[in-house]
Amino acid sequence: MTSRLIYMDHGATTPLREEALEAMMPFLKGQYGNPSSLHAPGREVRNAVEEAREKTARALSAQPEEIYFTAGGTEANNLALRGAAKIRNGSGHIITSSVEHHAVLDVCKDLEKEGYEVTYVPVDQYGKVNPETLKNAIKDDTFLISVMAANNEIGTMQPVQEIGRLARENNILFHTDAVQVVGQLPVDVQEMNVDFLSLSAHKFNGPKGIGALYVRRGIKIAPLYQGGGQERKLRPGTENVPGIIGLGRALELATEEIPGKKKHLESLRDRLIKGLLGIGDVILNGHPDERLPGNVNVSFKYIEGESVLLSLDMEGIAASSGSACSSGSLEPSHVLSAIGLEHSEAHGSVRFSLGRGNTEADVETVLEKAPPIVERLRNMSPTYHRSQ
Repeated sequence: MTSRLIYMDHGATTPLREEALEAMMPFLKGQYGNPSSLHAPGREVRNAVEEAREKTARALSAQPEEIYFTAGGTEANNLALRGAAKIRNGSGHIITSSVEHHAVLDVCKDLEKEGYEVTYVPVDQYGKVNPETLKNAIKDDTFLISVMAANNEIGTMQPVQEIGRLARENNILFHTDAVQVVGQLPVDVQEMNVDFLSLSAHKFNGPKGIGALYVRRGIKIAPLYQGGGQERKLRPGTENVPGIIGLGRALELATEEIPGKKKHLESLRDRLIKGLLGIGDVILNGHPDERLPGNVNVSFKYIEGESVLLSLDMEGIAASSGSACSSGSLEPSHVLSAIGLEHSEAHGSVRFSLGRGNTEADVETVLEKAPPIVERLRNMSPTYHRSQ
């Protein structure tokens, strides 16, 4: 076993960075005032919340009043989609892609039950949406398009700016789930032509349980809940002050570090891809070039990805199963199915997602440990022997 944990599952969550924890600590202890209170302790906390809002807005090239704090990316997605649909009273057409996160897809399926029509546009073999296909899906009553900035499983970047321009030309609201992108790559909501953008702090070394939704100034959506005036009545409930402070600090630092981190992760990513493909009978999933800096998703033919994952775990290497099977189901990931992988290929996938703490030595260790694991599992595989 390796001497230390090699963590390559940053797409799932990232470790809380020390600077964010330090910023949060005063609000977990001495500064406990409710930001809605008018007394001095409340005002102090309110000022800190608004400072974090300014930091978040700055990282997105947005205005502070366009930032609404939520419990995470899932709630932000729900608020954007349900909030935009709610004001239409059960009618209208939504367009999304077939490879969205379930926090978007499941909302769309639920909205279909409420009377809305949803079109799920297909993607190419790399998981990319063709803007022309999306354009052809627009109807007279299309009021919302939701396409993620980058896929959480295979890392493929979507042509968000072009889709946003298309939406704006047709007077359609545009939402992007940017949970995997914010803090990893430069984000400018003006250049992206988005009306809504979702983010989550624990994807860029901030705390869990806190996220935000960007809502372009002038756009009206309905709240999901009732019961308070917080977040300008769009997201009622006493604010998660320590989480908000941690989000703001982590995003501030992550944004500053993007140029150097991007170059570093791309170098590690490309080395890892080259080495894994060298094993033989390995498929790279996702776009070869237009992908997240730290994302490596591969399918090991003839074996189960979960077996590879467990074997890596025994060696002190943490990755994730690309098959992403739901509990009690043998169905492979909807993303891998959408890009045309066969059942067996989809079940053989593993995602390595690199982060700021990974090193060249980590990659070399994975490339040392992976080949014998794959060889051992293939020697046990009837499918592999039949293919020879």
